[in-house]
Amino acid sequence: MTNKDELYILELEDQLKSYCVSKLKEEEIDKVDNARRLASSILSNRKLPDGEPYYAHSLGVALIAGEEMGLASDSIIASLLHNTTALQTDIEEYLNQINESYGETVVVILRGLTKINSLDKDNIAIQSDNFRRLMMTLSGDIRVILVKIADQLRDMRNLHYFPEEKKMSFAHETNYLYAPFAHRLGLYKINSELQDLWLKTIHSEDYYFIDKNLEKTGSFRENFVSEFVKPIEDKLKRKGFQFEMKARTKSIYSIWNKMQKKKVDFEDVHDVFAIRVILDSEQHEEKSNCWQVFSIVTEHYQTNPNRLRDWISIPKSNGYESLHTTVLGPGSRWVEVQIRTTRMNDTAENGLAAHWRYKGGKESGSFDDWLKSVREILENPDLNPFDFIDEFKTNVYEDELFVFTPKGDLKKLRADATLLDFAYDIHSQVGDQCVGGLVNGKKVSIKHKLQNGDHISIETSKSQKPKMDWLEFVVTTKAKSRIKVSLNEEQRKLAEQGKEIVKRKFKNWKIDYNDRIIQEVLDYCKIKLSKDLYAKIAEDKIDILDIKNFITQKEEKANNNDTTQTNLEALLGEDLVDDLNIDGSDDFLVIDNNITNVVYKLSKCCNPILGDDIFGFVTIKEGIKIHRRTCPNAPQMLERYPYRMLKAKWKGENNTKKSFQATLHITGLDQTNIVGDISQLVSKEAGIQMRSISFDSGNGQIEGIIKVYVYDLGHLEFLMQKLKNARGINTVSRSDG
Repeated sequence: MTNKDELYILELEDQLKSYCVSKLKEEEIDKVDNARRLASSILSNRKLPDGEPYYAHSLGVALIAGEEMGLASDSIIASLLHNTTALQTDIEEYLNQINESYGETVVVILRGLTKINSLDKDNIAIQSDNFRRLMMTLSGDIRVILVKIADQLRDMRNLHYFPEEKKMSFAHETNYLYAPFAHRLGLYKINSELQDLWLKTIHSEDYYFIDKNLEKTGSFRENFVSEFVKPIEDKLKRKGFQFEMKARTKSIYSIWNKMQKKKVDFEDVHDVFAIRVILDSEQHEEKSNCWQVFSIVTEHYQTNPNRLRDWISIPKSNGYESLHTTVLGPGSRWVEVQIRTTRMNDTAENGLAAHWRYKGGKESGSFDDWLKSVREILENPDLNPFDFIDEFKTNVYEDELFVFTPKGDLKKLRADATLLDFAYDIHSQVGDQCVGGLVNGKKVSIKHKLQNGDHISIETSKSQKPKMDWLEFVVTTKAKSRIKVSLNEEQRKLAEQGKEIVKRKFKNWKIDYNDRIIQEVLDYCKIKLSKDLYAKIAEDKIDILDIKNFITQKEEKANNNDTTQTNLEALLGEDLVDDLNIDGSDDFLVIDNNITNVVYKLSKCCNPILGDDIFGFVTIKEGIKIHRRTCPNAPQMLERYPYRMLKAKWKGENNTKKSFQATLHITGLDQTNIVGDISQLVSKEAGIQMRSISFDSGNGQIEGIIKVYVYDLGHLEFLMQKLKNARGINTVSRSDG
């Protein structure tokens, strides 16, 4: 260890000792000091990949846990020792010693951190088992989350020392997991710093652009704040309030996020800062004092009623309490004013840790309920980790709304929650069977969007079952997860039924039931999983007879040789095959324009003519039929009999002027003698022989079919253009047949 490292460690040790002396009891200080010495002896000269001594990292995490989070001595001790467990040969024996010296709480935190650190962090967002274990560990004990957030923050602050690939991994893990957890715990300051560090790593140019602009506009903000707060300060002092007023600039990430969402430049972000009023107030007078200050602010400045946020009457789920209003300040500039007490501000800054201090060390019931809901979701075996990460991150940062059950119990949901989300929040079975409900006495559907203060009752039916389209409008993770579980259960039952159908039918048809056959059927049906195939068969979405035909034809193909020549000989006979004109260079069957050879026939289903893109199809009794590539029967033939398909092309120009039949579909206005005009145009102007003509009329319109003989595709297109230009004709198109 270098002299520089030693001086750095001494500085961190002094800082930790100073904090402990000012905040902890004497017996707690002794325990922390013992833990510090133990960490120092075990970690000794070991260094992290970024070059920082392990012991210095542990001291840094302990300082964040204490100074910045305000956590108790147990969490500080666990922070000091969290790097030591990985170096133990007998971890259980080591944890027993820790239990004797520092107590069970420290051991619980260390076990949780050890589980997290044992995971393959590089694949945490890819391997669902790894991700599930991580989230289950984090949702087990709040103190594990808090210390892990402190550990992550320490790493993010030193991220510039890490290799590039590690930077990306750490940054994304922070943005998707630890920053949202910090926000959910009410650690807004730490959440903001984690988000800023993520932005600095992933979008460094954007980060430094905003940072530079904030520095440029700093003096303007200072002058504006001075002008804004002066009249408010005067009134508050005259009223006898003890208070502090300060400006809070938005985090760089928050400004960047608003620029991205609203597609605006930095200059167009008007709420770059907020004014905070922090009152010294007795707890029983807090609400009334905050509202008095609100009244003073809005008497002097015009308020925007749509921007009032009352988190004093009903705090957020993470314990956040504050009164927010937006007013029109000097220069017609909108300013957010946050009104809170010292206790509320402490909770807002330090989150759940501060909440514990005021509640005597008890956990937050709402946060504990949230962790319970996270664990319930994670227990779903079909959980998609990517979906959960996105939902988890989105839900944490969304605003809340507050609604009431018929008994008057308060429920907190996402701001855009529906009636069905509410039903699933009550109970999974209530959600599964929900058919609608009453909101404020009015009947509504399951899709109804809820509003703050709604009184809700749910209507259910035993015959109701979750449906796939429910996933399109529910927004809470709990509702989405439960719907997927219910749908999977229904799918499983259908799959079992379908599997029995397949086995029974295969037995009757004397078809072997084995993995190879089923895989071929899956490929044929373009389905990945056998359970999905069986379910579709049970629902009659796939006809079991189609599968039989496919297998039969597969066997028929297997019995034939792979070459075209052998297929042709088997179907047409060796003598006829010898007369075929095959272009050996690319295996094209060259079609003679005269079609005099009995082996070739033009198919009547699509009537190909010289110039059309064509292919040959080997029939069993009628030789080779020539079809247009756009023939309506082509897809079915290709799918069912691919081994009978032949590439084909015409043999140059039609020197013999052989005629081909074509069919045209015509629509137009029902005018006098229009059919006669069409007949004259075809036979005289275009010089084309017409085989038949048939028209129907009604409502002033005509629609009909004409069949003509043409020399080639160009000849037909010439006729079609003539007809399109004729008076009264609306559309002309080529038909099959």
